[in-house]
Amino acid sequence: MISSTSARTPLALAAVCLASLMFGLEISSVPVILSVLEQVLHGSFNELQWVMTAYTLACTSVLMAAGTLADRFGRKRVFLISIVMFGVTSLVCGLAQNMAVLIAARFLQGISGGIMLIGHISVLSHLFSDAKQRARAFAVWGVIFGIGLGFGPIIGGMILALLDWKWVFLVHAVVAAVTFVLAYAGVKESSDQEAKSLDFFGMGTYSVAVFCLVFFITQGPVTGFASTLALSAIGLSLAGLFAFVMIERHHPYPMFDFSVFKVRNFSGAMFGSMGMNFCFWPFMIYLPLYFQAALGYSNVATGLAVLAYTLPTLIVPPIAEKLTLRFGPGTVIPMGLFIIGLGFVFMWLGSGMENASWLTMLPGAVLAGTGLGLTNTPVTNTATGAVASNRAGMASGIDMSARLTALAINIALMGFILISGVSAHLQSVAQEALSGTALYSAAERIASGNLAAIATELPGLSASVIRSALIHGYGWVLLYGAVSVWILALCSYLVFRPKQLSEKIASA
Repeated sequence: MISSTSARTPLALAAVCLASLMFGLEISSVPVILSVLEQVLHGSFNELQWVMTAYTLACTSVLMAAGTLADRFGRKRVFLISIVMFGVTSLVCGLAQNMAVLIAARFLQGISGGIMLIGHISVLSHLFSDAKQRARAFAVWGVIFGIGLGFGPIIGGMILALLDWKWVFLVHAVVAAVTFVLAYAGVKESSDQEAKSLDFFGMGTYSVAVFCLVFFITQGPVTGFASTLALSAIGLSLAGLFAFVMIERHHPYPMFDFSVFKVRNFSGAMFGSMGMNFCFWPFMIYLPLYFQAALGYSNVATGLAVLAYTLPTLIVPPIAEKLTLRFGPGTVIPMGLFIIGLGFVFMWLGSGMENASWLTMLPGAVLAGTGLGLTNTPVTNTATGAVASNRAGMASGIDMSARLTALAINIALMGFILISGVSAHLQSVAQEALSGTALYSAAERIASGNLAAIATELPGLSASVIRSALIHGYGWVLLYGAVSVWILALCSYLVFRPKQLSEKIASA
């Protein structure tokens, strides 16, 4: 399919595809094992959130630096180092005996994953200089990356059924070893002698701002949002954000060149990028827990049920490309976001039915996946195509950072909304039995999914009440997803189409 004068090109492409597969799987396969971690490692709901959030936060913190490191010190060298790091940290994740070690290992795995992501994209970009070959190579890469994200839940469920939760991580130590051999043999070293210096202060302030905001959302309910710790966290977040903006505006080679947001197509695409990760991808963390806890599905059945949510994201993108060429990104991206929101409304209706099942969730899941498929590729192509070619790398970095930042924040925010919904239902049916700290603790345990254990610990609450509380909480999350993505769809539409709107207003 892809020709090149280099005999090593197929090996390099295979290494890049395996790296993208590992990165995608570590996002989508892990949610399936969260309920097991709650039982085996006695993880709290808050800790289960951090298993996912630590990975995405760490990825976000190194994305911009990774490209500069690869350009300065060699793309092959940085790629190989990141593969080794990813394999080692995956091994540590699989061997973790408690949640603290697992969360720390996930953070380190996220750092290596972020470097590996940018590293293998840099290798792929340099490997194919011909435009047609590069397009075909990125098409292959995109399919493999999509398979990792789309089939992650069923792969994680099958590993859990056949082996053990540890192998969801340990398998990457094996795959990383194969990837290293292929990359070492197939990738040719390259670098950029004119690569700019690292923006350490920009990286640091941005990471502090995002981390402290997530910490405030996740720990605020535990310590109290008005506590010294919570107020300090949100204060540091705001200070970090302010410092980041000031640094980037005055840095000679900034990570974020804010002038690109003056380009309407770029800004409109960024609303699309954030919209997908305000609802679709963070809910990917909680959807398996719904099937397992609320519906009582096995791990494999859960993985199969989640496929309805993820498979459309692999099938629809070619249609999205044709629609974009015909109607433009200003129509397709807001439309895709709107369809995601519509899918969340249908899932909300399906989850609240008396005999809820994967069938009642199916229409909404398919709609949401279709909307994601319509949005994802046009967002990336529009963001990079809206700026000059020499700024495409920075535009891609901003796009990826927007995605992962929105994902990390909304994993935490959806968890907070889920617990709040469960708490509200419990309070309405058991006003005297639970209150204050006991109420929050019970809601957190229910949200973590081990309903059988919770029923024995809380004899005052029936199994049906506990299950209905969980479903009520998920209803809140689904409504939040629908409303948030519709707001961002409107913002995207307004940014994309200022001339058309002004003409309509004038004619009216």
